[in-house]
Amino acid sequence: MFQHRRLNSEITFFQKIRDLDYILLISILLLSSISLFVMYSTDGGEILYHTKSHFIKLVVFFLMMLIISFMNIKLWHISAYLFYFIIILLLIWVSYFGISVSGSQRWLNLYLIALQPSELMKIAIILCLAKYYHRLKTEDVNKFTTILLPIVTIIIPMILVLSQPDLGTSILIALSGLAVLWLGGVKIKYFFYSFVSFLISLPFIISFLKPYQKLRILTFLDPDRDPLGAGYQIIQSKIAIGSGGFYGKGFLKGTQSYLDFLPEKHTDFIFTLFSEEFGFIGSILLLLIYIIIILRIIKIGMFTRSTFAKLFCFGFAFAIFVYISVNLSMVLGLLPIVGSPLPIMSYGGSSMLATMIGFGIVMSAKIHHNQSIA
Repeated sequence: MFQHRRLNSEITFFQKIRDLDYILLISILLLSSISLFVMYSTDGGEILYHTKSHFIKLVVFFLMMLIISFMNIKLWHISAYLFYFIIILLLIWVSYFGISVSGSQRWLNLYLIALQPSELMKIAIILCLAKYYHRLKTEDVNKFTTILLPIVTIIIPMILVLSQPDLGTSILIALSGLAVLWLGGVKIKYFFYSFVSFLISLPFIISFLKPYQKLRILTFLDPDRDPLGAGYQIIQSKIAIGSGGFYGKGFLKGTQSYLDFLPEKHTDFIFTLFSEEFGFIGSILLLLIYIIIILRIIKIGMFTRSTFAKLFCFGFAFAIFVYISVNLSMVLGLLPIVGSPLPIMSYGGSSMLATMIGFGIVMSAKIHHNQSIA
């Protein structure tokens, strides 16, 4: 139950511990534990680099999430624009001084972690727009000048991320931002007009795609056109998932993964390995954990007082849903391969960092649910 208080300044440390959302917390811990076992499987049943690194990141970022949880949600409201601009500067910085891997320049070498600023932008865009719509009057929401600024706020990071190039992440950033616009009260007709404009400009957009991005789209439409090349990954993914059957082959017994038929099994295709070993039943249970997490975030958003906290919780819940949907659709061959990690499960520090920051802010909204923000 959510208890009301006169002043949030009166909340003690022990009250904050008491008011944590333990269903959400246990779900995150359960998901983290599953991800660690799956990472152990990707290392061939040995505690090697990926397992060790994933474990360290889980521990560090989980503790960071708890620290963020105890911070007043008002601090995130105050620093929302600043956080957005810092990530914009990092995106500009990475364009000139970032680490280049496989033709993409997306990472900053911070020694302890190779930071991917575009992952943090997924959180920054929700925070920024949640603050923007927090105090906006209802009658002003659908004015042209009022809509223009949020659109520009979304387009700027999109262009910077596209230049890396990273089409998948730029689309996810845009969807997260547009979700907050809709939650903020922007009429559906504007989204319809935007969608029609997008369809009209699609041939023009395709002309700017990199050759490998065009190849991914063609491979999505017909994976068998190049079964040993561009279509290899998705074909092997489907084989692995299908071979798992109803109950799975068992922990550490996935042949597609262990015989190295499946590349990138520790990152974007982690669900493929999990599904092969734990089957349909295991996959449903994993999705159930994600559903519980999303529903708890929505419930916290419903009970919190401030519009800012509500918009962030609803926007973050939508973002998590989209990340999961895109990743699963990708590994099942329902969408082109766009490089979208599965939250918490996939190996990758920046993605996990961004997700844990989001969870921390949601927990803060729960603890300080009675906090009014001017």
